[in-house]
Amino acid sequence: MRNTISFAAVLALLVSSVAFAADPAVQRAIDEAIEATKKADSVGFEWRDTGKMIKKAQAAAKKGDDATAMMWANTARNQGVQAYKQYESQKNAGPRF
Repeated sequence: MRNTISFAAVLALLVSSVAFAADPAVQRAIDEAIEATKKADSVGFEWRDTGKMIKKAQAAAKKGDDATAMMWANTARNQGVQAYKQYESQKNAGPRF
């Protein structure tokens, strides 16, 4: 429950600052990272630092550092995708005796 509440607060903050991205490709990358993280969080598998990476991407975009923003956004998106894949591979895990 705690992860869902904190994710909702982070998501609200992230969405409010996404509008500052000057380059549409950067904004799209940040949006994709947010969606991937949201999907992973919906099944309880959001990784610890993904939200921090999205914040770094948004801060870099706000400063106009598109290369750094893209790097952080792509890393965060990848973590969201991998977290969901982790859920898929482990959802039936359990003792096999």
